[in-house]
Amino acid sequence: MIVELRFSKMHGLGNDFVVIEDLAEEWDLSDEAITFLCDRHFGIGADGVIIIRPATDRLADFSWLFFNSDASVAEMCGNGIRCFAKYVVDRGLVPETQDHVVVETLVGLKPIEVTRDYEGKLYLATVDMGEPELKPAEVPTTLRCEGEENPVIACQLQTEFGPVELTAVSMGNPHAVVFVKDVDTAHVAALGPLIETDTSFPRFTNVEFAQVLDDERIRLRVWERGVGETLACGTGACATVVAAALTFRAGREAVVELPGGELAIRWAEDGHVYMTGPATEVFEGALHIDEDDEPSE
Repeated sequence: MIVELRFSKMHGLGNDFVVIEDLAEEWDLSDEAITFLCDRHFGIGADGVIIIRPATDRLADFSWLFFNSDASVAEMCGNGIRCFAKYVVDRGLVPETQDHVVVETLVGLKPIEVTRDYEGKLYLATVDMGEPELKPAEVPTTLRCEGEENPVIACQLQTEFGPVELTAVSMGNPHAVVFVKDVDTAHVAALGPLIETDTSFPRFTNVEFAQVLDDERIRLRVWERGVGETLACGTGACATVVAAALTFRAGREAVVELPGGELAIRWAEDGHVYMTGPATEVFEGALHIDEDDEPSE
C-alpha cells in the first residue's frame, strides 16, 4: 500500500526546512527518514525538518518538533519558527483577526507577533526569543573564566589552530560567538566543526563568526550544530547581539547581515531578545511511500 506524505518547502533567509503538518499526529519519522528528507541529492533537501503538532499547553496554539538535517533534535531555531508561523497563518490555521501565534517548544512557549500583507499572508514575524542564558552550566559549557557562575565572556578555547576567544550564550540552544576582523576570510569550515564538537560543550554548540561594522550593524556567518554552515541562523543572530553588547562592541539593538539576508535583533530592557524577519514558502509537494519502507510506524 502506498501512503502519501505531504510537505511544504520553506526558508528563512535561505535557512531551509521541510515543513510537515501533523495535527492528527499520524507520523513518527525515523532518523533515517529525517536524513533522507534533508538530503539534497536523493531527498527534498533542507537544513532541518519541522513537524506541526497540536499544543499540549493550553496557553499555546500549536507545538512543534524540530530536527536538524542529521536527525538530531534541536531545542530551538529562530528561522524555523518564523517559517512555522508563516505556514499556520497563510493556511488559515490562525484566525485572520489574530495578530499573534504562541508555539510550544522544548524550551518553553514562544510568542510570535504577526505582520500580514494586503492578502492576509505573513509578511514579517517578530519572535520573543526569551532571555539569553549566560550561566556556564546552563549554556551548557565547562569553560570557566572568572568563577563557576560567571558568564563565559571573551574566554579562550584552545584548538589545534591555537587559542580562540569566544563568548558562550544560550538562546535555548548553545552558541559560541567568535568576533573576527573580516567575516569573509574567517576560517568557518575549519574552526566551526572543531568548536562545535569540543568537549567544553557537552551538547555540542553552534558557532558564530561575527564582524561588527558599527554600533548597530553586524555581519555574521554561522556553523550550525548538526548541519554545517548555513545561510542564516536566527538564534545565532540573537546570541551574537547579546555577545556584542556584553563585550562592548555594539549596542543592544542591531541589524545582523547574514549570507541569506538581514534580521533585526533587539535585546530589550526586559531582558528578552526579540527577532524580526521574513519567511518564504518555496513549494508544496508529496512523497509517495511504500508502507514497507514508510518512515513512520
